[in-house]
Amino acid sequence: MSEIQPCAFSVVIPAFNEADRLPKTLERIDRFFLEAEDLGPVEIVIVDDGSSDRTSEVSDAFRASGGLTVRVFRHRHNQGKGAAVRTGFQHSRGQSVLLSDADLAAPIAGIHRLIPASGDSTVVIGSRAVDRTLLFEPQPRYRDLMGRTFNLMVRALLLPGIFDTQCGFKLFPGRIARSLATVQEINGFAYDVELLAVSLAWGLNIIEVGVPWGHVEASRVLPGRHSAQMFRDLLKITLRRWTNGLPQDPQGGGSRG
Repeated sequence: MSEIQPCAFSVVIPAFNEADRLPKTLERIDRFFLEAEDLGPVEIVIVDDGSSDRTSEVSDAFRASGGLTVRVFRHRHNQGKGAAVRTGFQHSRGQSVLLSDADLAAPIAGIHRLIPASGDSTVVIGSRAVDRTLLFEPQPRYRDLMGRTFNLMVRALLLPGIFDTQCGFKLFPGRIARSLATVQEINGFAYDVELLAVSLAWGLNIIEVGVPWGHVEASRVLPGRHSAQMFRDLLKITLRRWTNGLPQDPQGGGSRG
């Protein structure tokens, strides 16, 4: 087996029953990076979170047209999106790590909006709240209301001044992403909040940047069940923050807070 070389970007995609959507998603990412030669070598890290369809098979079968490398990891059982992100971060090799949803609700070209704000101590998060004129397909009103309600609690309890923690398009320094994977505990959809809260505790900058975004049908989020889980996990993160403190960066110090 050849040694896996470091690269400029790792695109981490958590996937659960995404066999139908992934081929088109991979084609779009492949075409984008083929044309964006200035971004350097790129790998896609797909984590199949215990899918019951052919997610792993279609991912393995994809053949990139350029220098793109596709690596696939599979959980034997479904553990949750946060767990898939953790696995993807652990196996990433990029100097920078882009977290992207499998449906590309935020088109891959949006990375050009994130890169200018990025740095070794900066996490850049795509946002639907910063510039709502960039939303080319708004989500249903009930989902928007649920998201705003959740964000109000997130800002009140953990992350003041951040208006969209849940957009699935975030750019991390590679070392930071891999360090976060060693301390992340939340397996469900509130993993974003945990990653950002820990990043803040480590003294990192968090910059929110507006990105194009469009609602995609067949979301894996079930409003009733998953909303309740997210609120529970938010309280769990908050309790950990105010009792034992959030964990330190195992590779670079970082304040405990």
